[in-house]
Amino acid sequence: MHKTNSSHQRDFSLDKRILLLCAIAVVIGVISTVAAYVLLNAIHFFTNLFFFQTLSFADRSPANHTLGAWVIALPVIGGLIAGLIARYGSDKVRGHGIPEAIEAILFRKSQMSPKVAVLKPLTSGIVIGSGGPFGAEGPIIMTGGAIGSLIAQNFSISAAERKTLLVAGATAGMTAVFGTPVAAVLLAVELLLFEWRPRSLLPVILACAVAAFCRPLLLDSGPLFPLHTAPVGMAAFGICIVAGLLSGMLSASMSLALYRVEDWFGKLPVHWMWWPAIGGLVVGIGGYFQPRALGVGYDVISDLLNNHIALSVALSLLLVKAVIWVVALGSGTSGGVLAPLLMLGAGLGAVIAHLFPGSDPTLWPLVCMAAVLAGVLGAPLTAAIFALGLTGDFNALLPLLLATGVSYGFTVLLMKRSIMTEKIARRGLHIYREYSVDPQERAFVSEVMTKEPMSIDAHLTLHEAAQQYFGSEQKHRSFPVVDTHGTLLGMLERDNLLHHIALHGGDQQLVSILDAKHLSLALPTETCQVVGRRMAIQHVERLPVVVDKESRCLLGIISRSDLLKPAHTVFHEEHVRERLFRSS
Repeated sequence: MHKTNSSHQRDFSLDKRILLLCAIAVVIGVISTVAAYVLLNAIHFFTNLFFFQTLSFADRSPANHTLGAWVIALPVIGGLIAGLIARYGSDKVRGHGIPEAIEAILFRKSQMSPKVAVLKPLTSGIVIGSGGPFGAEGPIIMTGGAIGSLIAQNFSISAAERKTLLVAGATAGMTAVFGTPVAAVLLAVELLLFEWRPRSLLPVILACAVAAFCRPLLLDSGPLFPLHTAPVGMAAFGICIVAGLLSGMLSASMSLALYRVEDWFGKLPVHWMWWPAIGGLVVGIGGYFQPRALGVGYDVISDLLNNHIALSVALSLLLVKAVIWVVALGSGTSGGVLAPLLMLGAGLGAVIAHLFPGSDPTLWPLVCMAAVLAGVLGAPLTAAIFALGLTGDFNALLPLLLATGVSYGFTVLLMKRSIMTEKIARRGLHIYREYSVDPQERAFVSEVMTKEPMSIDAHLTLHEAAQQYFGSEQKHRSFPVVDTHGTLLGMLERDNLLHHIALHGGDQQLVSILDAKHLSLALPTETCQVVGRRMAIQHVERLPVVVDKESRCLLGIISRSDLLKPAHTVFHEEHVRERLFRSS
């Protein structure tokens, strides 16, 4: 059997620069952990300042305030400050962080400014500390991403490598806040990296691992919401399907409501700087009637997961939380989406637990918490493992996986975009979140090139070459020129040939007008993607293929049309439907 030489073929494209990226990622992981500590303490500080008029970093719930109706003014003040910072500091602090990080990755070469690294946690601390119904994850993703980008900008690296370090900072920050390194890595894969390569995955894993190891030094260790549910049986299968569908419906309705509110704010006859203050008024009114709807609400999530809140109270609380969260986020203020979604999902799970008595009532708040997150983010694996990391409850893994998958499928079929991408799309920028291996990365030049190509003898004169190869029956725009040993001397193009004949006549030999030093080549071991990019950059339609750059022994020619050959296989796999087994 004939064996093909595959010594040039590798599973992954990787070089020693990965060591530099990994070293930088370690530093980013440490600094992002410190940034998470600063952000959480900023939230605590401003919560104490606004609600209790004390200078303290103690973790206190805004629901315990004694301000009465004056509490309505606090989110308005926080929103006004946020609007001023956004207008006169940086408008990149607006929003919940993840879309802004995605936009920087895909459309701004992963470049973020120092202002964002400073103003984002400050603004988020003020907004959440004044009662904003948000979590810290969005701001820390934006802040960690800014830290990663800023550190990367001090090194001579490519935009793709800078993207890796931006995402490393973002996910390390998320790890430090929640203690969920695996979920943070999955968030990078499903939402931020837009590729799956060792070049990007290894630094992200390293940064998240470093953040997870450093977290106990500054923050509490262990799961944020420790939980232990009973093992599930076959009866839970149907409830998981129902929970996934209802979570998908809730995800879609919350997303659509947010779009409507954003449109409504966009029609207001006032500058966007004032929008967070207007949204803050709604937050304040809602917080007056339901104080536990204010702030991050981790205590509420814990009570819902442990079945410590009566159903009627939970429904009222969650209704207020949903309204004020949608209005506040639609106003363009600064805050995260994960914690509010966790609370809304847990509330839905509390309802399902009452609808299906007999099963563990603490399981369904956890399952719906993850399923709602999966529907809104469009990231089912992240949501399932995130819920697992928050609780440490491995008994719930199977229900989590099933419900998040159902919710994800429901929203993907129903909605064109998610909360993560809608804002970017409204700026005229399209994001396609599916990705697969480029067929040109799987095909090598040796597989698609034209072998034994038509070549020109270097000893011909210019006139002879013009008559024989560039007459009325010309087949190609350029031809390789070789000597008697088959060594490539250059590529001869029609325009260049006719130009030399017009200036100097056609009696000289071809070898006199060829530039062998600056000749662009292709090797049979290179991928079609690499060669295709080279052809695009150099604006050529054909490249000679040689055995190696030293001998320049001509093997073939690769053209732009050859580069399309791998696409034929993909088209057949995707679009040609066939039944391989037929009934007799």
